[in-house]
Amino acid sequence: MAQISRKRARELRDKDFRKQMSDRLDHLGDSLEGKGRTILYGIAALIALAALIGFYNLWSTRRAEAANRALGRAIQTSSAEITPSPSPGSTETTFPNERARAEASAREFQTVINEHGDPQREIARYFLAVNNLVLDRARGLTELEALTRSGNAEVAAMSKFALAQAKEADNQLDAAANLYRELASQSNPVIPPDTANVRLAAVLEKQGNRQEAANILFRVVETARRAASGDAQSPALTSAARDAAQRLQTLDPARYAQLPPEPSARNPLL
Repeated sequence: MAQISRKRARELRDKDFRKQMSDRLDHLGDSLEGKGRTILYGIAALIALAALIGFYNLWSTRRAEAANRALGRAIQTSSAEITPSPSPGSTETTFPNERARAEASAREFQTVINEHGDPQREIARYFLAVNNLVLDRARGLTELEALTRSGNAEVAAMSKFALAQAKEADNQLDAAANLYRELASQSNPVIPPDTANVRLAAVLEKQGNRQEAANILFRVVETARRAASGDAQSPALTSAARDAAQRLQTLDPARYAQLPPEPSARNPLL
């Protein structure tokens, strides 16, 4: 069997990374909906960007290894368990509340910003902004706004998505909808258009625009189902497409009934 070239191996790993990133972010909106604790804006980002760090680490030079380790430690702190009563004898880092965790995380991300270069520095700026939503919400929002214009496309997309979630939580629905529309019009593996469209539909429904919300959900599901013909070469349905179908069924059962049937020959992406 011929060996896979380095270029092809990189393409395959990149493709797998993009699929994992997409699926992990598909459920972000549902996990945040109705929850006021701002640190939740970063939970999926922690997962997604942790994967991103792993991706960068695969192709990094020795010069970047220290930065990756520092960023990895900061991410671990930021995702540490919150519990008032740690298990006796446990060596896992825990925090009594979200603010304590955010303070510790912010210090570590600031160290990465001060001592290392990009891309780790720019990613650390994103995480710092997310933690500042807990420590100083106005500052965190300002930092996220600035990062939506980052030269790092992944960081820019994640920042725009987190900012949209914050606007949605603050009931600034017009601003949130505009941000989701921008994300939906872009092509970025971190925030796939379907993920942004599902959140946009949720905002439109909150605004009372049920018809437009149903139209968006219908297009997401219809496109995904037609593309997923069921053979080995066609893409499987994403979590965003399945979520859109469930939302549409609740929002407009008659429109849901007009969808093409869901392919059943293949298991959907988990």
